[in-house]
Amino acid sequence: MNDAVPLVYIVDDDTGMRTSLAWLLESVGIASKGFASAAEFLAAFDVTVPGCLVLDVRMPEASGFDVQEALNRRGATLPIIFVSGHGDIPMSVRALQQGAIDFVEKPYNSQQMLERVQRAMKLASQRHVKAMRQRELRERVNSLTAREKDVLRGLIEGKPSKVIASDLSISVKTVDVHRASIKDKLGASSMATLVRDVLEVWDPASE
Repeated sequence: MNDAVPLVYIVDDDTGMRTSLAWLLESVGIASKGFASAAEFLAAFDVTVPGCLVLDVRMPEASGFDVQEALNRRGATLPIIFVSGHGDIPMSVRALQQGAIDFVEKPYNSQQMLERVQRAMKLASQRHVKAMRQRELRERVNSLTAREKDVLRGLIEGKPSKVIASDLSISVKTVDVHRASIKDKLGASSMATLVRDVLEVWDPASE
């Protein structure tokens, strides 16, 4: 799935806006999917598929900001381009502070919108690859035994094998065996990259 072409989600209660944008994207070979409401989109959204989102700010029932918050809670990585017929500075600032990459006022220039979507798609692919890698690494960390996680905590804290052995009341040789097993299970090329990668996905204090 890493090389999958991102899908553009269009979430807007204005049918004309959804249709015209879908046609515009289709004219340059970009696939899109339209949704008339926040609930409809959130029910269909798949976090494992790369994508970017063109999202209307004002919609009945749930606003674009509600959708953004729901996606942030799910840990979604898709870039968001907000569109609004009545955008103002505080609104655009709020959108960008919460992770949106762009804020566009309607009516928008077709060529500029295409360029923004293409930039968002490129970013979506990069984020997706990173998210998939982190998901896989998280699963690998979860596959470690309780003792291997104890040793990993020590490694993250920068402790040498001798100190870890003393802390856990085991031999240095046993620590080294666990170190080799951890490195193998996590597919790390070196201890430095292992520690850096693990810190992105695992909080040693959480277990």
